[in-house]
Amino acid sequence: MNNITIHTKKTDTFTDFLQNNGFEVEAIEDDIYRVVREDELPVYLAVGEEAIYFEVDLGNVSGFAGKELFFKLLDANTEILPVSFGINNSNPEDPRLVLAESRVSGDLSDGEVLSVFDALELAADKAEEILEPYLG
Repeated sequence: MNNITIHTKKTDTFTDFLQNNGFEVEAIEDDIYRVVREDELPVYLAVGEEAIYFEVDLGNVSGFAGKELFFKLLDANTEILPVSFGINNSNPEDPRLVLAESRVSGDLSDGEVLSVFDALELAADKAEEILEPYLG
């Protein structure tokens, strides 16, 4: 009996699914959400017609960023897949270091969505490790 596995399929709205799994969801504007789980960094979601974009804001690093830091971040991208480091330059006066990921929204599974949040959490830990010497 211990080897019996049962698979179930349930359909939820994206917001309901997140809330049922312990996330706080706040609508910021049309199709933009702030999602937080426990004491983790907030994840900002932009829900498009065909994809969901996930982003974690790590702050403005322009005061100490340079070739060495950017090399470390790019090098770490291979360790934190499927997440990646990037720069959100939507406000050129305040460029932000971010963790970014996206998913096609056609047929998302519960495991797929939860794995994005887990990957973002692990990547945030890696970012803290890389940024610590610069913030010290």
